[in-house]
Order: sequence, then structure tokens, then C-alpha cells
Amino acid sequence: MRWRSLPIVAFDTETTGLEPFAGDRIIEFAAVRLWLDEEGRVRDRQEVAWLLDPEREIPRKVTEITGIGPRDVAHAPRFADKAAEIRELLANAITVAHNYTFDLAFLTREFDLVRQTTTEPSMRWPEPLGEIDTVDLSIRCFPDARGHRLADLAERLDVRLERAHRALSDAAACGDSFVELTRRFQVEDDLQALLDWAEAIGRPPDDGPIGRDGHGRIVFVDGPHKGDPVSWHPIHLAWIDRARDRGPHGWRWRYPEGVRGWARRWLRARGSGRAHQVQRSLHPNDWALDPCIALPRSASRPADLLAMHA
Repeated sequence: MRWRSLPIVAFDTETTGLEPFAGDRIIEFAAVRLWLDEEGRVRDRQEVAWLLDPEREIPRKVTEITGIGPRDVAHAPRFADKAAEIRELLANAITVAHNYTFDLAFLTREFDLVRQTTTEPSMRWPEPLGEIDTVDLSIRCFPDARGHRLADLAERLDVRLERAHRALSDAAACGDSFVELTRRFQVEDDLQALLDWAEAIGRPPDDGPIGRDGHGRIVFVDGPHKGDPVSWHPIHLAWIDRARDRGPHGWRWRYPEGVRGWARRWLRARGSGRAHQVQRSLHPNDWALDPCIALPRSASRPADLLAMHA
């Protein structure tokens, strides 16, 4: 499958804090959909952005960082009102975000809340064609760089970032940075080649024990956990990566490399949090992390780290 013929959706969220499973909510969502030409240059783009009523107080620190206050969201729609549109934007696309797991955690939780109040079982994370994190790309492509915030990456690539910490501006800079990286590194126009280069999650191969159910979830389609989402059994995913069978000619891998590689990527991206730190400095601004999972010890309050999301 040629990835340049697919829509690329770069997205970003602004939130009330860093802990989606402890009550923090999304206050702004934005996405930039990009279409590329055969040479990998942007030929068309579509931008969408919504302020969202978080149905809870917005901390003063968040307003200072984002400029979004209670009055701005007083008459805004709730996430539930926009959930179907957001899901449709992300499905069947190559999705890109800076610190992907941060936004993924919030969106997953928001979809969970919507599903609790409706009878629509498909209202969940849509498992896009690709999930690419530009933090990881920055670290891999510029291993000697001092910082890997979105502003740092955009500056290195001569990409415009107009208003940091506003979702639409961040999403646009993230998408343009991704496109520029694929051009500079001459990534082959093949979806699997792109995912291999980015070390990103895509949909699982068809020749293994993992697939999609009728609601679009990635589940085990064979074995002791048949029908369960893979997220419920990460240890079994690790077993799939290492499982071997003994035959007449010795031991061999039970599953093909494509399946095993997919399991490894999933475990790296979703199975645990990670905090990348530049060894030359312990300054908090040098961290590019999944704030909802791991925090540097120097952090005094989670709200103080909101600025590091971008």
C-alpha cells in the first residue's frame, strides 16, 4: 500500500492537566489532514479545531499556558458532541502526534466516557492505519540534539510554529515536521516501509493470532485470550514475540517476523511509559515524556509540566 496516497492526520489536544484517568479532560482538539503528491510534498490540507467543554474547572496554570479559560468553553460543545467526527477523522488514516501516547491516553479516556453514556460500542479509539510519534522520530533522526520538544523539532526543520500550546498550531507544525522528515530521509512510498522507518504501530499482519473484531478493536483471534483486546494481555504479546516450537530440525519461531515485530512495537509504544532525557542536562525543559505515565522527580506539580506537552 502506498502511504503517500493515504490521508495523513496530525492532531493535538490541550487538556486541564496531565492525568486523564484521574479526572483531567480535553479542552481543545485540533487536526490537520494532509494529502501529498507523488514526490511527498503537501498538495492540499484541511484544518479543524474545536474548543470543548471539559465539564470541570480549568486550572489557572492551564489558562496561563494555553490562553484557554472558563469563558472560552462556557458555550463550547462537549467531547461527546464531537466524538463521532473526531473518530472519523482518525480512522483509516496515518495519524501523527508529538508525544503520541499523551494524546492517545486522553482520547481513549474520552471515548470510554462517551461509551458509558451511549449504546454505541464502536465509539472507541479507531486503531488507525499508522500511529507515528514525532518525539520518537526527533530522537532517532537527531540523536545529538539538546531538545526534542515540538518547538525544537520545528526549528531544526524550518517549519513554522505560530502559537505553541494551541492545538491547531501544534498539530500543523507536527504534520509539517513529519512530512519534512520523510522527504529528508527519502522514505520509500510503501506503508510498511514507513512504519518500519518510524518504528510505529500499524494494523497487525493477517497471518498471525491478532486481528480486528467487528467493533474495530485489535484483539486476539486465536489462543487462550481469543476475542480479548490485546491491551488486556501484554504478557501474552511478549510471549508471541518469543514463542518457539521444536521440530525435526530444531527450534523455530512459532510466528512470522511480521507478527513478532508488530508485538514488539506495540509493547514499546503502549506497553509502558517512557521518558526520554538528554544526558547533558537535568533541566525539566530537556524532557520529552509521556507526562500522564512518568514524571521527572524534579517536578513540583503536574500542572507545571503542561508546557512540556508541546
